[in-house]
Amino acid sequence: MNKMLLSVAAITGLLHSAALAAETSLQIEIAATGDFQRHVMTYDCATETPLTVTYINAAPNFLAVVPVPEEDEELIFASVVSASGASYASGRWLWSTKGTEASLQDTTLGDEAEPVLTCSELSNAP
Repeated sequence: MNKMLLSVAAITGLLHSAALAAETSLQIEIAATGDFQRHVMTYDCATETPLTVTYINAAPNFLAVVPVPEEDEELIFASVVSASGASYASGRWLWSTKGTEASLQDTTLGDEAEPVLTCSELSNAP
């Protein structure tokens, strides 16, 4: 069995606690039945800068690290059941991908609400 040490601090940066005024880091070890993969994808979301998302696939765990504009730190999303494509959830947020398209939804706004972000994958080719 392969093991992957996921350094959340390295992926998401240092977490800050205003109450303690100290830097904190966290490491999570994920046991994987096979090899794990890390993919970094860049998306055009019609924002000032492109959105860079890191996908970590370590079956049976599938994660996405997404910089949500309304949040101070990047969030770690875990895969959830999806009718088509792939979906990942973190708290109130839902990140969904299908082909080269992606979207971010605030689930507190209801099922019929427009996505907060609608994105298209940028080509990594020079």
